[in-house]
Amino acid sequence: MSKKSSRRSALKNMALGTTGVALGMTALACKDQGEKPLAEAKEPQDQPLKGNINHSVCYWCYNSFTIEDFSKEVARLGMPAIDLLTPAQWKVAAKQGIKCAVGTESFADIQNGFNVGANHSRLQQQYEGLIKEAAKDGVPNVIVFSGNRRELTDEEGWETCVKGLKPLADIAESEGVTLIMELLNSKVDHKDYQNDHTLWGVELCKRLGSDNFKLLYDIYHMQIMEGDVIRTIKEHHPYIAHYHTGGVPGRNEINTSQELYYPAIMKAIVETGFKGYVAQEFIPTYKDKIAALKEGVQICDV
Repeated sequence: MSKKSSRRSALKNMALGTTGVALGMTALACKDQGEKPLAEAKEPQDQPLKGNINHSVCYWCYNSFTIEDFSKEVARLGMPAIDLLTPAQWKVAAKQGIKCAVGTESFADIQNGFNVGANHSRLQQQYEGLIKEAAKDGVPNVIVFSGNRRELTDEEGWETCVKGLKPLADIAESEGVTLIMELLNSKVDHKDYQNDHTLWGVELCKRLGSDNFKLLYDIYHMQIMEGDVIRTIKEHHPYIAHYHTGGVPGRNEINTSQELYYPAIMKAIVETGFKGYVAQEFIPTYKDKIAALKEGVQICDV
């Protein structure tokens, strides 16, 4: 499986089972492996989380676990939430006291999104149901995508996305749910994706003019595309409702094997007054994947 398709395929496959039956690591083991850390994770000593960051984690990175077992591990680490769950999956997580921070479904397609008018009728119908189900179950965010550029100009992309998203933003507002469009890199992982720079996404937010449409700022992706992470967060935080992490290069652990210094980034996020979730979204390379997750959470727990 190619690097650019692994996350998309993983999310679609997870939607097929109500309990997130383990899919094996074949789809993810070949994605974004990058440089391996010099040593396996040393189990971080237990310490209570500080409470300044609301920690979450993307299930697709750990889908060798069933959603039930993974929810138990997340609860054991003191984390409150998991990202990118379908309604069937978030109901299982809820039984373990774990919230879903971002809801999704199999129709949430990175390549085929709201920048193509022909997609609007179908996506509006599908997302309306997902938004209402998220509202019913207390899921605060639902993920959407711009789609691939396919030679569209920025202006054409903005105009078409606004037309497709405005009715859904109104529904989201009435239901108390926020639509979040993810910023993804088009250089390494998602070739031709249109919402690949912060300023493009910010302009879309401004044109929609809804407090219930914001950005998912993926730190890994935006480091690849534009860098300048802390200044960007400080300047544009009013348009950001959610964050993802990941080591650069490779999208593996966020320790010293990669170039970003996450404690400083987390401190900058806290200083903006952010009260949403920060989700770990790296592919663990350690044999003990939960130890890798625990390490990432503690690095970010400023």
